[in-house]
Amino acid sequence: MAGDTPLHICDSEKGEKCVVLLHGYLESMLVWDEFIPLIYKSLRVVTIDIPGHGISQVKGEIHTMDYLSDVVADALKALAIDKAYIVGHSMGGYVALALTERHPEAVAGVVLLHSTPNADSEEKRKNRQREITLIKSGKKELIARTAPQYGFAADNRARFKDWIEDLAEIALLAEDEGIIALLSGMMERKDQNEMLRKLSVPQLFILGRKDEYITAPVAEAMVAAHPQAKVVWMENSGHMSFIEEPKACAEALLGFCCDK
Repeated sequence: MAGDTPLHICDSEKGEKCVVLLHGYLESMLVWDEFIPLIYKSLRVVTIDIPGHGISQVKGEIHTMDYLSDVVADALKALAIDKAYIVGHSMGGYVALALTERHPEAVAGVVLLHSTPNADSEEKRKNRQREITLIKSGKKELIARTAPQYGFAADNRARFKDWIEDLAEIALLAEDEGIIALLSGMMERKDQNEMLRKLSVPQLFILGRKDEYITAPVAEAMVAAHPQAKVVWMENSGHMSFIEEPKACAEALLGFCCDK
C-alpha cells in the first residue's frame, strides 16, 4: 500500500543511491525489464505500476499528477527511502515534476526521459478527449494496436517489432477506467516550466532526435528554456531510448546519478 492506494512495486533493495523509474502512458513497470540489468549494479532500482496502469488500482474518475505524485511519495516512505533520483518516461515525467514540486525533500534529482514540463496544448487535449471517446465506445484495442509503433523512430520499427507487440499487449491489459483516469489527469496538468527553472536539485533531459511525440524543434526549444538542466540527445531514438538505445540511455542515467 502507498497511502490508501494498493500499488504494484518492484524493489532491487540494494544500492547506496536509489532511482525510481516511472513508466509512460499505456505502459507498465514491465517496460523496464531489459533496462534494469544495465543499472542495478550501481543503483537501487524501484519500479512502480502507476495507478491506472499495470496492476495498480484505479482510484476514481481522474488521476491527477498531484495525486500520482503523492502515491509515489507514500511508496518511498513505505520503502524507507529518504531520497531518490526520479526518472519519468513521458507521462511518468509529469508525475516526476509534480513529485518534485510537492515533495522536494524526497528528490535527489529529476530526469525527464522523453518528457516535457509543458502543459497540454489545445490540440493535445482534443486528441486525449478523442481517445477517451474511443475507449468509452469499446475501441481500446484500436489504440493499443496503433499507438506503440509511433513511440519508436520510423527506421527502428521493423527491428523492434516484438517490443511493439509487447507494448500493445501491456496496453490491452490496462483497465479502461484506468486509461481514462490518466488521460483526464494529463489533460488537466499545469505548466511546470517556471517550477523547473527554480529547482535547486539536479536535472537531466534525455531526448530523442527522431521523437515524433516531442519533435526535435520542440525539444530544442525546451532545452533553450532550461539552461540549468543537463541534456543528453539520443541520436538514433524516437520516444523510447531506454529500448532503442539502452546502453547509451543507461550510461547517461548512471553518469547523472553516480558521478556526484
